Amino acid sequence: MKLTTKEIMEIIPHRQPFLLVDTIEELEPGVRAVGKKCVSYNEPFFGGHFPQEPVMPGVLIIEALAQVGAVSLLSMEQFKGKIGYFGAINNAKFKTKVVPGDVLTLEVEIIKMKGPVGVGKAVARNQDGKVAASAELTFAIG
Repeated sequence: MKLTTKEIMEIIPHRQPFLLVDTIEELEPGVRAVGKKCVSYNEPFFGGHFPQEPVMPGVLIIEALAQVGAVSLLSMEQFKGKIGYFGAINNAKFKTKVVPGDVLTLEVEIIKMKGPVGVGKAVARNQDGKVAASAELTFAIG
């Protein structure tokens, strides 16, 4: 199942400039989701991070991954209309810079669920397939 930006905004509450996912390419509610983020030079954070060498902040890459994971969880019938919050970020690693012009593939696989808490294995890759970031994300649905 593919989702447009408009459809993503029907599932998660994020809006510009903090919506960091352009499309959802694959969606299995409660199982996994794959999203895309086309990183543009016009992103608001590039003005200050860093003016001479624009680099997407690692925390925003993790946030983009979390938004994809939230789409997967909040697409489940029992969680529709709710909000996903961070419960934890573990083992975050940053391998490659993300710069204007990159297209990130954001993949989150839900590896554990217990009630309203889920854990996802998250990986962001650039258009060359190189891992830009990875982490284990815990979501609390409220």
